[in-house]
Amino acid sequence: MSEKRARLILDLDTGVDDALALAYALGSPEVELAGVVCTYGNVTMRTAVRNTVALLELLGHPEVPVFAGADRALAAVEPFAPPAGVARIHGKNGFGDQPISGWCRCAPGDGMAFLRSEAQRALGEKDARLLYVPTGPLTDLALGLGSIAGLADALGRVTFMGGALVVPGNVTSCAEANVANDPAAADTVLRGGLRTRMVGLDVTHQAVLTREDTAAWRELGTPAGRFFADMTDHYIAVYEENNPHLGGCALHDPLAVAVAIDPSLVGCLAANLRVDLEGVTRGRTVCDPERLRDARKTCEVALTVDALRFLGEFRTRVTRVLAQARRTPAE
Repeated sequence: MSEKRARLILDLDTGVDDALALAYALGSPEVELAGVVCTYGNVTMRTAVRNTVALLELLGHPEVPVFAGADRALAAVEPFAPPAGVARIHGKNGFGDQPISGWCRCAPGDGMAFLRSEAQRALGEKDARLLYVPTGPLTDLALGLGSIAGLADALGRVTFMGGALVVPGNVTSCAEANVANDPAAADTVLRGGLRTRMVGLDVTHQAVLTREDTAAWRELGTPAGRFFADMTDHYIAVYEENNPHLGGCALHDPLAVAVAIDPSLVGCLAANLRVDLEGVTRGRTVCDPERLRDARKTCEVALTVDALRFLGEFRTRVTRVLAQARRTPAE
């Protein structure tokens, strides 16, 4: 008898690498994509909702529900607006400014209500497995842990993309972008007892996609293949300017999804982490000195990655999805 597939929830700030992560998830037979909660970061939350709906239509999966999550950090008084540097990396529309059809079919549902429903389902079903992968700020997770009874038990170990432990940050010398967007939320999650797995810059900069890969997508001849190739080439061009030593673009968010599905892709250090909230190191993920000697370590920090195996799986799964999505949303 085959093992029951895990239900996967993605929490995306849907820009370029989030789009790649979504395609990877749709191409992964081990999981059922239960829904996508959208948040801010690469784009505004509302743009993330629009982008996610459009992608699901383009990829032939309009049945996947999309929900509205947080539109700002815990301490923010105004909705988030992407700074110019972020708009340059992902394009003003989050897709490298490549046009795409598809807007919200209706008002998105409430992300917190969706998480509550999925938690109750996971706790109530025998052998249920629920995977939750945030690839943007951890605001939704922090809010959920504070308001949804049993959420930590239902989620088990949460794999998130963010942070940097032994390498420099990508916003400051200390801070990675997702954590920097809401350090308080990340600190709440990392010090709140939830079991987590951090897939940060330590490993994501070791998993690189090249223009040879995007050329192969373009040659598929599908609308999805052309769109993903053009979108990702924009992303690669920014990397070629900012990080020419990498030889392509880092697959931040797809690696987090892959590790949630198959943790054997990475080697981890068990640690208790905190986030610096003030001063020049604000947003830094670092071992918590107050819990350094605790026997129980709540976080696994990915420090090594089987990049060749991951890249092989990434190419196979994403290419399959792009090849199968032969129709445009209007067809």
